[in-house]
Amino acid sequence: MPIEQRGVDTIPEEERTSGPRDLISILLGSNLCLGVIVFGWLPPSFGLGLWPSVTAIVTGTVVGIAFTAPLALVSLRTATNLSTSSGAQFGVRGRLVGSVVGLLLSLGYTALTLWIGGDVMVGVLSRLTGLPDTGVSRAVMYGVLAVCTVVAAVFGYRLLLRMSKILSIGMVILLAIGLFAYAPDFTAAAPADTEYLLGSFWPTWLLAAVAAGLSGPVAFITLLGDYTRYISPRKHSSRKVFRATGFGLLIGLLIPQLFGTYTALAARAGAEYAGPLVEAAPFWYLVPLLAAAAAGSVGNAGLMLYSMGLDLDAIVPKATRTTATVIAAAVATAFVFVGSFEWDVQAAMTSFVLLLTAIGTPWAVITLIGHVRCKGRYDADALQVFNRRSVGGVYWYRGGWNVAATASWAIGAGVGLLAVTTPFYEGPLLALTGGVDCSFVLSGLAGGLVYTALTARTSPAAVPAEEPEPVAA
Repeated sequence: MPIEQRGVDTIPEEERTSGPRDLISILLGSNLCLGVIVFGWLPPSFGLGLWPSVTAIVTGTVVGIAFTAPLALVSLRTATNLSTSSGAQFGVRGRLVGSVVGLLLSLGYTALTLWIGGDVMVGVLSRLTGLPDTGVSRAVMYGVLAVCTVVAAVFGYRLLLRMSKILSIGMVILLAIGLFAYAPDFTAAAPADTEYLLGSFWPTWLLAAVAAGLSGPVAFITLLGDYTRYISPRKHSSRKVFRATGFGLLIGLLIPQLFGTYTALAARAGAEYAGPLVEAAPFWYLVPLLAAAAAGSVGNAGLMLYSMGLDLDAIVPKATRTTATVIAAAVATAFVFVGSFEWDVQAAMTSFVLLLTAIGTPWAVITLIGHVRCKGRYDADALQVFNRRSVGGVYWYRGGWNVAATASWAIGAGVGLLAVTTPFYEGPLLALTGGVDCSFVLSGLAGGLVYTALTARTSPAAVPAEEPEPVAA
């Protein structure tokens, strides 16, 4: 299979051969990994039992999908990734806001997947072969996973799609076997000596809904376009693509996260997940668990690293996608080493998803408002001005920046950061929300309302005639 040559340039119509089923496969297969499973452990680690954990995850995921899935339609129309597409709202240079947000999201989730996957693999090999569970062995495993991930990401979309199709079947089987493996130890109660993280039930439940449920779909706010840019609007309707996105995210996130909740309760995993998960596994399930940790980690991290390469390529147009991918992998691996040896996993995960959700949400809201206002019509050529290192076009605005959109995002992100609560930091606006983290809602509302007010008297940029209607219903 040849290495993909496309970066963030416009995908020609003849290469847009994927369809809604491919989109479902990649959203399901890429998410069936420990990097997503571990989010199901967060609610029990916060002090919630089975049903509160399930309702928090399901509620947060459904709300997140309703907000995130429409973004898939943007790249369906522009034939490029979402960060570049956001140039229609932010300007061809202002779209760097989306590239940085996407880079940070992918960086964090790649590091998390390699971290958890490597820890579980070392733990399993320790039980199977007596491999010493030391910092050296973990470092070697992180490195091995990182190299495999780079190979998958460098080859690009087609290889990742094939891997996802295989993983969507293989990982479902491995997780189904895991239900029987952990069944004898399962309990619906939260781990012993685990109190509500925020002192009472509802604030803790809301935190779990955001950190474990909502964060899953929000992680895809800049990623969905990486896949839908390969789908032709002439062959597949927006309705079909939207439905496929929502369904793929729903099953792709709920299956692994609810498995994580189930195994966390069975393993009595309180402050840590990887160690108790391996210790509670029956000996016969160790090999399937090793396979799930290895294959799932490469599949998920490969897709995240692929997106990181595109975002870095967008930030530095002179860099090739391959070079950008290798650089991104090195940075992500460095984060893994720092996180593994210096940070508490629960605190690091919670802080990461809450902070990134706060700064990413207003960008997504502004992009969606712009998509609705322009009725899905874009000048694909004008979106590529920055990549060609030229100037001008309908999205040039002021020096390549739409000041209204950029200022609106900054205000929304600022409000979100002032309203967030993490193990390391609490925003001053929490006093106005009763200590409940409403950063997601407040950041989105603030950014969206300011953008709407600032652009109320302006019309969307004039673009060429609309593409022909799709032949498929």
